[in-house]
Amino acid sequence: EVQLVESGGGLVNSGGSLRLSCSASGFAFDDYAIGWFRQAPGKEREGIVCSSAVGSSDKSEWYADSVKGRFTISRDNAKKMVYLQMNSLKPEDTAVYTCAAGRKCISIATTKYFENYGIDYRGQGTLVTVSS
Repeated sequence: EVQLVESGGGLVNSGGSLRLSCSASGFAFDDYAIGWFRQAPGKEREGIVCSSAVGSSDKSEWYADSVKGRFTISRDNAKKMVYLQMNSLKPEDTAVYTCAAGRKCISIATTKYFENYGIDYRGQGTLVTVSS
């Protein structure tokens, strides 16, 4: 059974930090780009970060402008884990954060337009709330 399970969400003050974790199982982790998208209430889904598959010719990491310089993705292929370190959090970062896997990061980067096209697996999401 394929699973992506997120953890680490919660309530944090503006300017604070959180680290989200995503545990993967049931598929060939190394062969997939793994990333995160988020969706705030009443807003469109937004792909925010992605780490390319092992051995991919694509750029190893991609960040949306909205999080560049504040968020960092990392993956531990041996443990089949992906982490999202979020620093300098802002109230506008409040959203449900979902871990996703696809063959290429472009699928996660463009999820706002194409929803789940190219996203093979995704988790249930974890809520991050940033208070002002």
